[in-house]
Amino acid sequence: MGVGRFDSLLLLSFGGPEGPEDVLPFLRNVTSGRGVPDHRLAVVAEQYALFGGKSPINDLNRQLLASIEQELAVRGHNLPAFWGNRNWHPFVSETLNALQSEGCRSTVCLVTSAFSSYSGCRQYHEDIDQARAQISDPPQIERVRVFWNHPKFLESAAELLAEARQKANLSNATPVLHSAHSLPISMASTSDYENQLNEAAAIVNDLADMKGPSEVVFQSRSGPPSVPWLSPDINSRLRQLGEEGVSDVLVHPIGFVADHMEVLFDLDTQAMSTAQESGLRMVRTPTVGTHPEFVSMLVDLVEEAAGLRGDRPALGSSGPRPDHCSMDCCPAPKRNGA
Repeated sequence: MGVGRFDSLLLLSFGGPEGPEDVLPFLRNVTSGRGVPDHRLAVVAEQYALFGGKSPINDLNRQLLASIEQELAVRGHNLPAFWGNRNWHPFVSETLNALQSEGCRSTVCLVTSAFSSYSGCRQYHEDIDQARAQISDPPQIERVRVFWNHPKFLESAAELLAEARQKANLSNATPVLHSAHSLPISMASTSDYENQLNEAAAIVNDLADMKGPSEVVFQSRSGPPSVPWLSPDINSRLRQLGEEGVSDVLVHPIGFVADHMEVLFDLDTQAMSTAQESGLRMVRTPTVGTHPEFVSMLVDLVEEAAGLRGDRPALGSSGPRPDHCSMDCCPAPKRNGA
């Protein structure tokens, strides 16, 4: 029973609404503490309405959890697997109660975020700490290392990029825009998020044998225009490419592991519309999702955290991330002068 010292597994994610009645409550959770009025949230809610008021993220996490359970079983591991979210049911607090009721004492945690930043890394640690503080004698929870430069993650992404190019009959000289969620500069400056993205994009491009221009672009920014965020914005860059006479472009959502709302709306709807208006043929590559090598990597990381693997593979020059983040890693951004 279990994997090494772990008797359970937690898949921790962002969460999303399951129906139209969930959208505003979900958005209030996402923006909690920021003072965002409902009339501004209603604008964002219109994006969800285009997809029936439901985010695909929860179904995608169910599929991922099932794939992880299957891979664990194939390797002979009997490890109960649970799933929890930051912003919607099942909330991580609900999942920790379930872990406790099942008698779990040592849980390994997989987070659906490949790169390091406050919102992509540190905040998940805070979610766990807050949830553990709400119950007596909670299980110990240990997160696996951040996996942005793990070979199986980058190789899966490169395979999907190459397949998308070949399926669309595009040249390997076609420009590639590697897209990731933008962050406020104040948040990005406290982590190596940008450096990780730039190195990962370069490695994926090489693995996919892409020979043309390649760069990291950003999407999904929010908040007032007066607050500086990471750039270039993908829509601005698409317009520039159109003005330069480029005919085709590959968009690779390197910053995301699943085809959730930021991919379906911000890329497949907004960016696709911008590309068409700019005279560009845009081909969006799939995210790693439940790619067998990506799922295999997640279970590798579980075994690694359990002390059952001695290898700690990483591509590029940065090396593998440590198992435990330092106390000053990816601190929370300052808001409203606080």
